[in-house]
Amino acid sequence: MIEQQFIESIGKLIDRDLNKLAEEIRQYPTEEGIWVVKGDIKNSAGNLCLHLCGNLQHFFGAVLGKTGYVRNRENEFAAKGIPKTQLLAEIQNTRDAVSKTLENFNPSLLATKYPEKVFEYPLTHLLFFTHLSVHLGYHLGQINYHRRLTSPTNTG
Repeated sequence: MIEQQFIESIGKLIDRDLNKLAEEIRQYPTEEGIWVVKGDIKNSAGNLCLHLCGNLQHFFGAVLGKTGYVRNRENEFAAKGIPKTQLLAEIQNTRDAVSKTLENFNPSLLATKYPEKVFEYPLTHLLFFTHLSVHLGYHLGQINYHRRLTSPTNTG
């Protein structure tokens, strides 16, 4: 029972944050602003968006959901100038992959080892799902600050 509640809860949290990611991308006043790097800001919102989508589509979609998604992590940080509409479509693809994977995930597997080595120590599905949600929230906050700091209407 608690395992199923966890799956539902983590799915709602990730979906909420992916919706917020789409909202942040939509709020950029210009397409160019999504890709700005300035001062100590080394990653653009566009690259962080691609990174989050690649991360979730790989670890949820490809590894667990067998979606066939092939991640190109280097390109997540190297790509530039991808249109806002394409980023929003990628966020939707990510929402779909996570949702479908969690719908089909057996909650009794939460305490078992995640099938792919990610860190130098083994992770259970429960711990890794939690990590993925926290990782999303961390970069979402960076994107929010990036948008506000690089917006042409920001005077401070």
